[in-house]
Amino acid sequence: MTMPTVPGSPAAIRLTPSVTAAPYDHPDARRLTQALRAEQLGLYGFADDPDTTPEADFDPPGLFLIAHVGEEAVGCGGVRLLDEHTAEIKRMYVSGEARGYGIGQRLLAHLERHAASRGATRIMLETGRRNTAALALYRRAGYLPCPSYVAGRDPRVNRAMTKPLGSSSR
Repeated sequence: MTMPTVPGSPAAIRLTPSVTAAPYDHPDARRLTQALRAEQLGLYGFADDPDTTPEADFDPPGLFLIAHVGEEAVGCGGVRLLDEHTAEIKRMYVSGEARGYGIGQRLLAHLERHAASRGATRIMLETGRRNTAALALYRRAGYLPCPSYVAGRDPRVNRAMTKPLGSSSR
């Protein structure tokens, strides 16, 4: 996919991605989360199957988002509440050809705002140590490394990160 441009405009002017809520079982969500899994399999040789994630994880007060450029779904991500003050980002993904256009940053900002609006004062996530683009995105957004909060994770593979949320969160 080539990122679409505004008709009749210079190539440098890109369409702004739209970000909309969708059920986790939406066909675009399934396609994107399976693409994330395929990428993780390529990086690590193993990956959690997104189809085993309960759809209810993203029911309110949680949220699952899909980013579109034009009609094409190019990214996704979800947030769920772990407890009354802690939210977790899950299944963040932007397709390879859509990376570098701020879509991940846009998804992350929406998820953080949603979590804060539901009373979360802290947000956590987990990514892999070889996913340098994701690690860079999260660092730029203010996330810091923290001890793993998921039992059985391998610290040679997984990186847990956290960030305080407040009224000024993105």
